[in-house]
This record gives sequence, C-alpha cells and structure tokens, in this order.
Amino acid sequence: MEVRKNGVVIECVQGDIARQPDVEAVVNAANAMLMPGGGVAGAIHRAAGPELAEACRPLAPIKPGEAVITPGFRLPNKYVIHCLGPVYGVDKPEEVLLGNCYRNALRLAEEHHVQSIAFPAISTGIFGYPIKEAVQVVIPLVLSETANLKTLKRIRFVLFGARDFAYYVEYLRGQSL
Repeated sequence: MEVRKNGVVIECVQGDIARQPDVEAVVNAANAMLMPGGGVAGAIHRAAGPELAEACRPLAPIKPGEAVITPGFRLPNKYVIHCLGPVYGVDKPEEVLLGNCYRNALRLAEEHHVQSIAFPAISTGIFGYPIKEAVQVVIPLVLSETANLKTLKRIRFVLFGARDFAYYVEYLRGQSL
C-alpha cells in the first residue's frame, strides 16, 4: 500500500526491518544504551554484526525522542538511525516523545542526504504503546513532515505483524483521501 504526498512516496509493507535492501536507512527502535536487545534492536544488531554495537557505544545513552545515526555495517543499508521511543505510561508526554522519534529520524536522514528510509512501529512492542494510538501520532506527523523534505523521496513503514500492518494501512488510507 502506498500514497504520495508532496512528492514523497509513503508505503506500508509487512516484513522484517533488517531485510530492506532497497532503502538507504533503516530505523532501529533502540534502547537507551543503543545495545542489542530483543525485537527490532535485536534483529538489526544481529544482521549488522558486532561493529554496530561498537559504533553505538560512544553515542549512548540517548533519551526518549532522541535519534542518532551510524553506518549500517553488514546490513544492506548505508545507515541505521537509532531512536529511543517512549515507554507507554512512563515517559510523558508519550505522543510528543513518539513524534520526536520520527521527526528526529527524518531530520538526520535529510542531513545525510538519504533518499529512502524504513521505520518499524517504534515503542509498540515491549515499550507498550498501543498500536492504534501510535498510528494516530505517526501517520499525520510523517505526512505533515513531507512538506519539509528535500532529499527523502521514499518513507516505508515496515510492520512485522499482520495486525500492526492492517492498522497502518487502514489509517494511512483514511489520511490519504
């Protein structure tokens, strides 16, 4: 499923964020120390190799809403942009911090002249952000940010589960009309 806004293609796919060979940058739903873990962070670190953890070490810790960038190492992507999403019910205000993850990742992508980027559903796993509430923050923010993008031409949401994918597609369809 894809839509166009301000010359930018925004698409949703179901799949593995660590297996997106046709995008320049993938976004890691990181932990504060930027180290391997479970979920998205584990998948990205496993695919990138131990060099990724070494590159992350001096950049940590980061705070909710912040983003940093590293090379992709063994990933098929030039860059990994690491974002620390909010823990739902703990980091306040959740919607602002979640939005900052996406906004800051897009800013870093632009600064590094990235033309395509893939996002997971940040904070919706172990951090507990309800997927329905997350898409209501993420989709409108990304659509509005397209007006500020000069280099980025493709934004992909990569959803691991069928349910998350369905929520993103449904919401994006509603926003794109």
